[in-house]
Amino acid sequence: MNSDLELQLKTLPSDPGVYRYYDRNGQLLYVGKAKNIKKRVLSYFNKNLSGYRTRIMVGKIQRLETTIVPSEYDALLLENNLIKEHQPFYNVMMKDDKTYPWICIKNEDFPRIFLTRTIIKDGSEYYGPYAKVRPAKILLDTIKHIYKLRTCNLNLAPEKIAEGKYKVCLEYHIKNCKGPCEQLESKEDYDKKIEAIRGIIKGDFRLAKNYLVDEMTSYASNLEYENAQMVKERLDLLEDYQAKHTVVNPSINDVDVFGMTSDETAAYVNYFKIQNGNIIQSYTTEIKKIIEETDEEILEEALIEIRRKFDSDSREILLPFHLNFEIPGVKLIVPKVGDKKRIVELSEKNAKEYRLEKLKQVQIVDPERHTNRIMAEMQKLLRMPAEPRHIEGFDNSNIQGTNPVSACVVFKDGKPSKADYRIFHPKTVDGPNDFATMEEVIYRRYKRLLDEGEPLPQLILIDGGKGQLSSAVKSLKLLGLYGKITIIGIAKRLEEIFFPEDSIPLYLDKKSETLKILQRVRDEAHRFGVKHHRTRRKNSTIKTELEEIPGVGEKSIELLFSKLKSVKRIKEAPIEILEEILGKSKGKIVWEYFNSN
Repeated sequence: MNSDLELQLKTLPSDPGVYRYYDRNGQLLYVGKAKNIKKRVLSYFNKNLSGYRTRIMVGKIQRLETTIVPSEYDALLLENNLIKEHQPFYNVMMKDDKTYPWICIKNEDFPRIFLTRTIIKDGSEYYGPYAKVRPAKILLDTIKHIYKLRTCNLNLAPEKIAEGKYKVCLEYHIKNCKGPCEQLESKEDYDKKIEAIRGIIKGDFRLAKNYLVDEMTSYASNLEYENAQMVKERLDLLEDYQAKHTVVNPSINDVDVFGMTSDETAAYVNYFKIQNGNIIQSYTTEIKKIIEETDEEILEEALIEIRRKFDSDSREILLPFHLNFEIPGVKLIVPKVGDKKRIVELSEKNAKEYRLEKLKQVQIVDPERHTNRIMAEMQKLLRMPAEPRHIEGFDNSNIQGTNPVSACVVFKDGKPSKADYRIFHPKTVDGPNDFATMEEVIYRRYKRLLDEGEPLPQLILIDGGKGQLSSAVKSLKLLGLYGKITIIGIAKRLEEIFFPEDSIPLYLDKKSETLKILQRVRDEAHRFGVKHHRTRRKNSTIKTELEEIPGVGEKSIELLFSKLKSVKRIKEAPIEILEEILGKSKGKIVWEYFNSN
């Protein structure tokens, strides 16, 4: 297995979708679908593979591509479309056995339509193969409910029908067949149905709908309302099938769709080719930024190149944002609502997922490059004058104002620097006052760094909203540091980012790496503060118990703790140890207090 493939396997998405395997020459080997792409693809690379063909195929895989879709059924639909479009070698081979059926339109007069697992080269039409039997059966059952087709294997050549060799069977009497064997249905009408059925199988429902609407109108105009109602029910059945078995609205036909996301170093563009509501082509590419090109400039170039690559002549292109150029005879549309908007969002989701895969691969291979990219992204999103290589986060911990502590954690290059963590015990604040505590702690922290000539952080993160942030800003102003250090607050409920003197918070993408680092700093400050608050509260409780011993003061209690470390060991200590620490008189008093019973 090559190193590029190993990286791809480590960064696969866990969404439903389709995966594609390629060999060393870029030849498509196999298209598969999965509810969870990561689990399904990794299962191919287990040591104990069961099929000979599968082992041979896996040995040829040099590269893979993925496309995520909203649901498992959409993945199945997209898989079928791609198999029909590209006929991958191992899909055909692996579907030769009885697990994978085809829908056959027989080459004969008044053609029969049926499922088969055997392909006979007699001019018949075969559609598939279908990855699952059930979808093929559902499609065939739907067709048979809508259209009355013959199921017998009689030779319905015109001369034989003319000779009167056949009689209608039970299927005619129970209204499943219109009796072409006795010329009760013309070949022209029958062929119209077959043409509409071809469209249904390919995902084009227009001919079928028109046929049923014409038939229903004809019955209604002749006052045959019962027959018209029966046709209407068949039309409803077709529309229900269409709604459940297309990725997007079937009216979206012959459309190119582009989605895009970008960062400081590259852009990622996804392309969908849509036919009759089905994705028949999916492609995502990474475009390195050489200079500071805008997203619009990159998408313009990518659009032209990708359409040329896939020889697309679609007259409608759906885009995530407006472009400042025109293509003769082609509409460039930025949809705002509806199915077209949703398919653009799906394209953007694929571009974002592709970017995440690439970034995970970079993180594994080149951690320094990964860190540099994140720092550059944070600088841009947080509107900072410099990259936040040194971040300090603050959080207050107390219960009803008792035993308050404030935690300061330090992150360097996005990673915790635990040797630089600090705990503050407020000295000027009485009771539970978060704002005053934050003001005191920020002043003490940065007054000391200034006095000692220590380096200052590029970013200060306050756990809290506008109130805590305003208190921290007061101290920075007193020290003359306001404007020299970026300071922000983060509110936990909605993950709002607050800036001083700005009433509108910033909301970052939930998957943003910038937000993840800020959350990690905030959570680490909270953890560190809570840990020390609990220790202080516990020690306070213990000292209160010792203070109740007559004749034992604060200095004696501190002496006991410095030697024995815990109240349990003080209680269990023999009198000789206590007398050695405190002297005979006080040692005896403490021992008798805990051992009087």
